[in-house]
Amino acid sequence: METAMPPTPQEHDAPTTPKPQDAGLGEARAAVAADAAPRLITEGISVNYGKTVGVRDTSLTFRDKTVTALIGPSGCGKTTFLRALNRMHDLTRGVKVSGRAVLDGTDIYAKGVDPVTIRRRIGMVFQKPTPFPTMSIYDNVVAGLKLVGIRNRALLDEVAERSLRQAALWDEVKDRLKAPAAGISGGQQQRLSIARALAVEAEVLLMDEPTSSLDPQSTMRIEELIHELKHDVTIIIVTHNMQQAARVSDYTAFFYEGDLIEYADTNTMFTNPKEQRTNDYITGRFG
Repeated sequence: METAMPPTPQEHDAPTTPKPQDAGLGEARAAVAADAAPRLITEGISVNYGKTVGVRDTSLTFRDKTVTALIGPSGCGKTTFLRALNRMHDLTRGVKVSGRAVLDGTDIYAKGVDPVTIRRRIGMVFQKPTPFPTMSIYDNVVAGLKLVGIRNRALLDEVAERSLRQAALWDEVKDRLKAPAAGISGGQQQRLSIARALAVEAEVLLMDEPTSSLDPQSTMRIEELIHELKHDVTIIIVTHNMQQAARVSDYTAFFYEGDLIEYADTNTMFTNPKEQRTNDYITGRFG
């Protein structure tokens, strides 16, 4: 199956609801993103839970240092697809993944490829914050480095500060790095989870509804952080919030009943979708 490549941005009709907050900015953002090189490419990815199809024959290209939103109603396959991008399904018995996911020229499902290494390069941020509750804030950030045998304190200190700064958390926790991670707010815990992924130099960040359990203020901070992080990493985010998808992403993919229905730059998706099912979903007629 031919891999879906981001289309060339076009002029559009008057937008439907929801819409990017600034249409001109959306078009400019898409034009810049279209010039980015591919970072992760899927070719015919299918996921089966026994006889049940979770995702069917999905091919997409995710460009370097861009944000792609995966949208669709509950149970449509978007999280199933997301988990296939860093071999998370390997951890679940009875799940079969077929097809290819190519990161910088290497199929992550090829024989001999270490899934642990892949999960360091393609990090995951889950729906609910996942700090290690018995560890300190500092130890949460550097846990991945210690796991691979790094013990140099100066290096760990450097990585912890850099990662917490990237996650916009350093100024809030720098005076209590030894405090338990369970003692900070939910929004801070989610940013701590992001810092932990950045500490092992993730090149791609997968986010599975990262703000669904957060208050509006924390949600806004995470969205601001996404805009900042995309200068360094490629981000793929699952969201049920159409306004959020319009605000944070350069590209959007719409899934329905296990199939990829439409893929376009976000401005096109929210102003002039090609598929009627896409239009019906983003305008709230179902889902």
